[in-house]
Amino acid sequence: MGKSRGCCCRQRFCSTCLLGLFSCHWTHKKGLKTSKCDCTWFFLLFCVGLLALAWLYVALITLNDFHNLNEFVFQKTEWWLDWSVVMLSVTATLVIYSSLLLILALCLQLCHQPLKLHWLHKGLLILTALIVVAAFVGLEIQWSEEWESAHIALQATGPFLHIGAVAGLTMLAWPVAACFYHISHAALRVLLLLLYLGAMLALYLAPLGIDSPCFLEQSQLPPKPALFGHRGAPMLAPENTLMSFQKAVNCGLSVLETDVRVSADGIPFLMHDETLLRTTNVQEVFPTQAHAKATTFSWTQLQQLDAGSWFLQKHPFSTAWSLSEEEMAQARRQHVLSLKELLAEAKRHQVSVIFDLMPLEDPHYERLVNITVETVLQSGIGQELILWLPNQFRKQVKQQAPRFQHIYGLESLVNKTVRFPRVNLAYQKLSSAEISEYRRSNISVNLYVINAPWLFSLLWCAGTSSVTTNACQVLQKMQRPTWLLPRATYRMIWIVTDCVSFLLVLSAFLLLKRWSWKKDSKGSNSDVLLTKIHSLLSE
Repeated sequence: MGKSRGCCCRQRFCSTCLLGLFSCHWTHKKGLKTSKCDCTWFFLLFCVGLLALAWLYVALITLNDFHNLNEFVFQKTEWWLDWSVVMLSVTATLVIYSSLLLILALCLQLCHQPLKLHWLHKGLLILTALIVVAAFVGLEIQWSEEWESAHIALQATGPFLHIGAVAGLTMLAWPVAACFYHISHAALRVLLLLLYLGAMLALYLAPLGIDSPCFLEQSQLPPKPALFGHRGAPMLAPENTLMSFQKAVNCGLSVLETDVRVSADGIPFLMHDETLLRTTNVQEVFPTQAHAKATTFSWTQLQQLDAGSWFLQKHPFSTAWSLSEEEMAQARRQHVLSLKELLAEAKRHQVSVIFDLMPLEDPHYERLVNITVETVLQSGIGQELILWLPNQFRKQVKQQAPRFQHIYGLESLVNKTVRFPRVNLAYQKLSSAEISEYRRSNISVNLYVINAPWLFSLLWCAGTSSVTTNACQVLQKMQRPTWLLPRATYRMIWIVTDCVSFLLVLSAFLLLKRWSWKKDSKGSNSDVLLTKIHSLLSE
């Protein structure tokens, strides 16, 4: 008797805590019931939770390309910050908050307590929905190519998302079944059952639409893609500096990628941005010219700039914190690098060089091409080590340097009637099927910029020839894709997962039905017994 009373008190205490956290009602009040309005708020809570999870997934996908967004924001505001940290922190907070509210609601329902969401939670829930919707709208307006990245990511994560979603909905079988037997309104019961079973059926059949290039036997795996160093090794050293390219060579990279501009006095040098603000101390050395275009500076002026200290101050990648004292001192000594210096380093290590020649809108672009080609020829590097990417005046370049290896960009997509031997494209531009088709046609495909192991693995399975990367230190160590699964094995996993889930869902509904029947039966027997006792006493 004492044990049951203690158990009852503990149960009452737990349900009171749940009710207090969800509704701010810290004492049980008679007559409190879940209204239709409360059910609407619960449905909204469920939808916001799913929306927040969806945004978390998209946010994690964008991490591969987030450095581009950081650079874009800096160009607009001249304020450097790793916005990925801000985005992930806010997103994680929203997901955790909505998930905890959802768990509280489910626990209250299991305890047969009313779902009276407090007005503060309602306000925060609406704020969460607005923030997530604004994030999706912003992505569509400013960074729409990431939708294609998300589609690609589904090929890498689809099998695991399916198993996780099935497991999650299967665990919901108990609270859903409890709600089903607890609801007295027949129409609501049928609606709840149809929604739940419809969602389960959709998940059970989802693998029919899941495909991935990594559904392969080990023997079918293409060779590992070669690695191009994007501005050297920018996660290990300041981009486009000698230190960065040396780090890239130490990583075992076969090609060094960079951006070439020509100074006011005709010297080709390496600089990605239009101005010098982000990667040099130009604001300190030439304060009146700080916002001027990089090409308006003479080579003598460019040599006065520090091109390495910004890396230690802004930490463009988290790996910047891992530099040793010696490497930090080396980074502070970096200067703006000329194309001639890069070619000398490439010649010494016999690695190839690929570059964009900028700016494309320069009215004297032909002059830039001629100066650049002349610099390459004078460097003494083997012409076959130059991967020529600029499309303008390509015929002229072929005449001046016939042994340059020509690689084609967007023009290869525009002119589909011509089969180019080598192409260089953003990874969102080609599907896995197109990459495989290019490989069968002996067309070399280089995709940029690939930093995440999951994305590198997917492109590896698809047959990509090479990738341009910031994370050479990570991708170089990969000996195989993150996952590789024969299609027949995945089909078996899919069938087993669905069958186990179906049995668990069925068991939950049947067991709760039996428990509910026993409870009702005991209640009716006790009522009959009380009636008999009352009649005997009255006699």
